[in-house]
Amino acid sequence: MTHMPQEIVVWYVLPTIRKELAKVMVSDENKSQKKVADILGVSPAAISQYMSSKRGEEIVFEKNILNEIKLSAKKIIKDKTKYMQEVLRICNLASVRLVVCKMHKKEDCDIPDECDACMV
Repeated sequence: MTHMPQEIVVWYVLPTIRKELAKVMVSDENKSQKKVADILGVSPAAISQYMSSKRGEEIVFEKNILNEIKLSAKKIIKDKTKYMQEVLRICNLASVRLVVCKMHKKEDCDIPDECDACMV
């Protein structure tokens, strides 16, 4: 079955971004898991799973992406309305698109090697 790059983003990238945002907000910014759940629009149970590495573990971001996520977490804490904008900004980073491309090829063996759909 052929998957769209957007499905890879929904299944793998977004949960990993949420996990990393949650980790920064709880560990670095001393926000409660309940507060972080409210900010990210997920359940407290989801935050608990992110913190215990039970969710959002399929992708490991490189340090440059993690640094961008830290910046985003601070912006989102200051203004919760920035959440969608910051997640979209992170998704649009070229290094994240490479992650999507690799995962897309891993998940879908019918994708040709020369495919660059994820990089558009």
